Amino acid sequence: MKTASGNYFEDFALGMRLVHATPRTVTEGDVALYTALYGPRFGPTNGLTTARAMGLERMPLDDLLTFHVVFGKTVPDISLNAVANLGYAGGRFGVRVYPGDTLSATSEVIGLKANRDGKTGVVYVHSVGVNQDGETVLDYVRWVMVRKRDEASPAPETVVPELPSVVSVDDLVVPYDLRGAAYDTVLGGSPHLWDDYEVGERIDHVDGMTIEESEHMLATRLYHNTAKVHFNQHVESAGRFGRRIVYGGHVISLARALSYNGLANAVTIAAINGGTHSFPSFAGDTIYAWSEVLDKVELPGRTDLGALRLRTVATKDLGCADFPYRGEDGKYLPNVVLDLDYTVLMPRR
Repeated sequence: MKTASGNYFEDFALGMRLVHATPRTVTEGDVALYTALYGPRFGPTNGLTTARAMGLERMPLDDLLTFHVVFGKTVPDISLNAVANLGYAGGRFGVRVYPGDTLSATSEVIGLKANRDGKTGVVYVHSVGVNQDGETVLDYVRWVMVRKRDEASPAPETVVPELPSVVSVDDLVVPYDLRGAAYDTVLGGSPHLWDDYEVGERIDHVDGMTIEESEHMLATRLYHNTAKVHFNQHVESAGRFGRRIVYGGHVISLARALSYNGLANAVTIAAINGGTHSFPSFAGDTIYAWSEVLDKVELPGRTDLGALRLRTVATKDLGCADFPYRGEDGKYLPNVVLDLDYTVLMPRR
């Protein structure tokens, strides 16, 4: 047999190391397609002049495009037979990625937990993406619910890893070097800088974007994300929902793009502290988002940039003027599809 059916839950073992196939060289075409899909408007990844004003010779890729490419490399080995990707922790972006760089990824299984239904289990993996020089571009943990091949197979010993709640400011990679007052807030799209935000502040990003089937399918192909739940309607017609689930990262990118309206000068994502895909999204859903400032941190030795720890919540078919999140029972409201805890860097006054 020369074809690969992907790993099922019982194929994973604690400590298993996976070297993911087909390193991917990213191009300016990837950048253009990413912009066409989501429309992000953050300065240094959209304009060469802004990138140079912030100390870079070239315009880097959007951080989430880097995330998607690295994530996509892991899918055939980790989540080809997934029911759902559940969450993230300890994500740290490294060196900037530029058109022409080649990205590859490896993963290690750090946790396993069989589900009570006997049909699925949760696999925890630590994945690292590097460029052609071996420099880390992204380091993160995710956990995913994977189908079992044989429901009668014995459950492994449960090991749930202890994960950090936040990436320490001392561990953040700060790629930008502002030259005096070189950052132009008019061209950035907002007068509000790091100094203007307060812990506990909530921002309704107002706008909404509807997920189109064609765009979602283009995105998953662009990232080599071959998970059946996103691709194969023939199989998924007999599944839990009767239709394909939208890749959770697609929703993350939509929410990040929407957050420009209120966080326009959040020039880069430095860390993904945690995240939950609370409910699935489907083609036809309209995504809205709101954000809360969880923390405001000075960067060691820097007075030109500061860090904001944010929670961005994305909803489907529900505006965010009232900041929908959890019900009285503490559970996510059914229209909430993403709860993302992440750290951004923003120029200071």
